[in-house]
Amino acid sequence: MRPNAAQIILALAAAIAFVLAFMAAGAVLVSSLFLLAGLCALGFLAFSLIRRVLFRGRLAAARRERGAA
Repeated sequence: MRPNAAQIILALAAAIAFVLAFMAAGAVLVSSLFLLAGLCALGFLAFSLIRRVLFRGRLAAARRERGAA
């Protein structure tokens, strides 16, 4: 049984849809990896800034204690 023109066109459209779906899934995966990398960088930046502020507060308190003693 030979496929008619409509079946061939529909098969090509389905193949293109599958290719586009796999490309979109790959794009989602890559963008998710960049999102994760950005979140890690932002978390590290926030952690380092918070640590610096807390250390500066402890350093100032230690200086006040040494000056008072």
